[in-house]
Amino acid sequence: MTGANFLLEIDGKKILVDCGLTQGIKVADDINWDPFSYDPKEIDILFVTHAHVDHLGRIPKLINEGFRGKIYSTEPTCDFALPMLEDTAGILSKNVDLHLDKIYTLENIKISLSLWQGFKYHETVKVTPNLEVSFLNAGHILGSAMVLFTVSNPDASVGSPTAQARRTKILFTGDLGNSPSMLLPDTEKVTDIDYLIMESVYGDRNHESRDSRRKFLEETIEDNYKRKGTLIIPTFSLERSQELLFELNALVENNRIPIMPIFLDSPLAIRLTEVFKKFKSYFNENAQKAMSHDKYLFNFPGLHSTLKSEESKMIGNVPNPKIVIAGSGMSTGGRIVHHERHYLPDPNNTLLLTGYQAVGSPGRLIQEGVKTVRITGEDVIVRSHIVTITGYSGHKDSDGLLSFVEDTQDTLKKVFVVMGEPKSAMFLVQKLRDNLGIYAAAPERGTSAILEC
Repeated sequence: MTGANFLLEIDGKKILVDCGLTQGIKVADDINWDPFSYDPKEIDILFVTHAHVDHLGRIPKLINEGFRGKIYSTEPTCDFALPMLEDTAGILSKNVDLHLDKIYTLENIKISLSLWQGFKYHETVKVTPNLEVSFLNAGHILGSAMVLFTVSNPDASVGSPTAQARRTKILFTGDLGNSPSMLLPDTEKVTDIDYLIMESVYGDRNHESRDSRRKFLEETIEDNYKRKGTLIIPTFSLERSQELLFELNALVENNRIPIMPIFLDSPLAIRLTEVFKKFKSYFNENAQKAMSHDKYLFNFPGLHSTLKSEESKMIGNVPNPKIVIAGSGMSTGGRIVHHERHYLPDPNNTLLLTGYQAVGSPGRLIQEGVKTVRITGEDVIVRSHIVTITGYSGHKDSDGLLSFVEDTQDTLKKVFVVMGEPKSAMFLVQKLRDNLGIYAAAPERGTSAILEC
């Protein structure tokens, strides 16, 4: 289940972790636009784990309903917020039936940014004398973070032998990265956690290796080239687009793929790539070295970035073979839907899926093998080749999630498995119970729990 939004009531404060849009499922509109289960006016702080819309997409709605507390995130997430929210507003504000044009306004976005402050990893936010919060590297996308709440018992004297034992640590993972990443440092290892609220997007399956994914990408490009087709790649504008550019740059520079036009047809991805260039210090060591030697890492021979809609429309006139990278990643909107309407009926073309496809989304339906898919109100016949590469996922797989929990299993009191489809979440719950012998549960939306601190 996408659409992260958690309320933590602690030490007299009401704190949110994430405020995201639910995507894909049929009841998404109801979940997204029904009243919040709490009063936004009473919220003191919102912590944002990262800049994907399923973690920050409902912030304008929160503002619209009276939230005026503080918003905290890492520095890159703070910079990503404006383009991400503006893009979301551009899509959702067209829905006048749900009055989203009254919610997703530039004014509400402007107010949210005025409340926003960015922090570095491990920088401490002192919420109350007994509550500290810090961001740990989640390794999912640039600036993605786990949010660590450290609660001190006021009865414990500073420096006393019992002081450390009376500290309670609550960790919200956000989305955990599929380490090792081409661009980012590995997900930070955590220990001494008492309560863990963790994601489970791929809780029931494992990914291909990094090496096999590059080989698979190379083969997919070569096969499409031989058929003289168009390879269309729906991608998330944030992180996946930049990872693909990084990968394609290496393939082009090393003459691993034939020369052909490659189009980055995503104004949002183009804007976000500029933010990437600003935060090079957040990259891993290898990526930093690569960028120091090649300042055009995200811009290589054959790559065309199409900002204007007129440029996007001209792509269809460019002879095959060619590659088109466009958003959105689940084919729910953006320029990719126009390319899919044009290219999916042709068996010489290829659709390459590199990211998670939510249940009910057009991308998921295509992935599951439908022969006809409804895109922007039109039934489109699917005859093109459909290829999925799971190694590009930005999420830890089932074994990776288990390994993450193992590092802190000795102190864990409870694990709450969230942000996954029911089957995935329950599989991971059972895996944690069977392998680690710890308390794990997959709470339903709206469930509350009391944590002993």
